[in-house]
Amino acid sequence: MSHHDRPLNFALIGAAGYIAPRHMKAIRETGNILVAALDPFDSVGIIDSYFPDAQFFIEPERFDRHLDKLRRKGETLVDYVGICSPNYLHDAHIRMALRNEAHAICEKPLVLNPWNLDALEEIERESGKHIYTILQLRLHPAVQALREKVLAAVPGKVFDVDLEYITSRGKWYYYSWKGQLEKSGGIATNIGVHFFDMLSWIFGGVKENILTQHTHDRAAGKLLLEKARVNWFLSINAETLPNEVKQKGKTTFRSLIIDGEEFEFSEGFTDLHTQSYKHILEGKGFGIADARASISLVHDIRRQAAKLS
Repeated sequence: MSHHDRPLNFALIGAAGYIAPRHMKAIRETGNILVAALDPFDSVGIIDSYFPDAQFFIEPERFDRHLDKLRRKGETLVDYVGICSPNYLHDAHIRMALRNEAHAICEKPLVLNPWNLDALEEIERESGKHIYTILQLRLHPAVQALREKVLAAVPGKVFDVDLEYITSRGKWYYYSWKGQLEKSGGIATNIGVHFFDMLSWIFGGVKENILTQHTHDRAAGKLLLEKARVNWFLSINAETLPNEVKQKGKTTFRSLIIDGEEFEFSEGFTDLHTQSYKHILEGKGFGIADARASISLVHDIRRQAAKLS
């Protein structure tokens, strides 16, 4: 933050995963320092590219103790804890951050269940610290322009929206926490939550949510939002890719069609984590209230999935 007289100190929970390097990059690009990282997996050599001096812990208890010592010493107090751990641990890790008098910056989904949000609001009030979530699509210029367009539309207009997102995953996925419903929340939560957040941010609250398909590798449904009728399909199975995408040898397909028109937002994804961090450090980050709609939506999808299976 520009008006700080020192770089801010960050700690990171989850350093070996796919998303962690984006957080390390964001910490560095905002001019701050990573002082400690925690991960049960020691494949974290990536830290050397960003913060070779960071302390590294494999056990949460020792990481927690380290944060406590830094806090008591006073001069290397940790200001923020970034959280990139498996979804089902977010709630516990956010609490660890706030107990150590740091703000939390957590990957989506902030938590798996809506009632966890109520408890976190209470902890936020008690500690006087903030819980931020990364909803980076809201910072995407094309997405922001679309929201302005929808807000400016004729009152009462309902858009027709088709969302398809296919991102192929290999066998490892099913062996990892991501493949376990109780740990990741399943496919709609794991790969869909930021799209559901984006849609409800643009088109308003959920009036109806109907799940039509839900297996280990794909899910589909219909959503009625205040300003949109949405058909959505999510998949991690390469077989579901459109033929022209397969022929090009691509493994990912993302399509959002609004009133028959393709909405193009495939560019400009790369530095959105850094933008998210800047936004948070300027005091404009997204918090618990912002996360609520999409957390409730994906929780309801899981509830329906249990009946479908």
